[in-house]
Amino acid sequence: MGHYLVGRLFGVKAETFSIGFGREVAGWTDRRGTRWKVGWLPLGGYVKFKGEMVPGGDTVAPLSTLPPSERVERFDAKPAWQRFLIVLAGPLTNFIVAILIFIALFSMTGLPTTPAVVGQTVPGGAAEKAGLQANDRILAIGGGRIETFAELADTVRLRPDQPLRLTVERGGRTFDLSVTPSRSVERGQSLGTLGVVSRPMVWEKGGPAAVVKAAFRQTGDVVETMIVYLRQIVTGARPASEMGGPLKIAELSGEQVSAGWLNFAVFAALISINLGFMNLLPVPILDGGYLVLYAIEALRRRPVPAAVQETALRIGLAALVMLTVFVTANDLASFGLFRNLRGLIG
Repeated sequence: MGHYLVGRLFGVKAETFSIGFGREVAGWTDRRGTRWKVGWLPLGGYVKFKGEMVPGGDTVAPLSTLPPSERVERFDAKPAWQRFLIVLAGPLTNFIVAILIFIALFSMTGLPTTPAVVGQTVPGGAAEKAGLQANDRILAIGGGRIETFAELADTVRLRPDQPLRLTVERGGRTFDLSVTPSRSVERGQSLGTLGVVSRPMVWEKGGPAAVVKAAFRQTGDVVETMIVYLRQIVTGARPASEMGGPLKIAELSGEQVSAGWLNFAVFAALISINLGFMNLLPVPILDGGYLVLYAIEALRRRPVPAAVQETALRIGLAALVMLTVFVTANDLASFGLFRNLRGLIG
């Protein structure tokens, strides 16, 4: 929708607005000539603008040979900065949707303000072994200041078996200590645990400014978590087998619906942030790849050759298909399909 609205703002004709991919199940054409449709494969959606390059798309005559009435509504006839904004509007809309969801939730439930204070330690846990005690207030992790127990949990959860430097306040004095979160596996994901229990949860009502600030901060925290997760995948600190795909998303969606509307709303915000973040990666065929091409065009003051763009898009499409196959295989493995097949064959 972000692509569509900004495209219309700049006078670009949207030929297709599709929810889902593949063969059309249902649809209609509006008075502007845009085909609104639902595809049979519900794994996303897209907007196809007139004059937009796609892998394997038809070539057109040079823009200079087209009449003004034809050029005015074409995507490829617009200045690079307008094309940049049209593409950027898609992932930005994902982030805006997530922020609006968090604003609504925090307005209803209040802001999570449980302090980062140890209520008690689990016997034999990483925290007890490191010397943490009940009533210790954790001020920072690795030099980064934290205020709430949720921030502590989010940081630790992503770093199993990784030594962390905690800045602790106890009895009026401040000191550092090192702790290595234990590794636990939940639903195929490696998680770090300290072995501490928080004090009773605290939720405080906040004014509009505080709620909006908290929503932006929550969105930023999720993005930071994704960056850390991706870096761990690339460096091998986290196995690629933990990456989930569309089947895992569908499974988790069903679980969150069963858990109640609040859980599902939070999950929807997380998925929206995930989509926005992934689409901004500088990979051809994704929005981030197009943004790189338009930035290069602006620097060169002339478009990237069509042949180069076509090759890049084909490579990006192939990489995306391979990634989809890989994460789908991960999903099936997490469901026990391959283990059951081995049992049947054996």
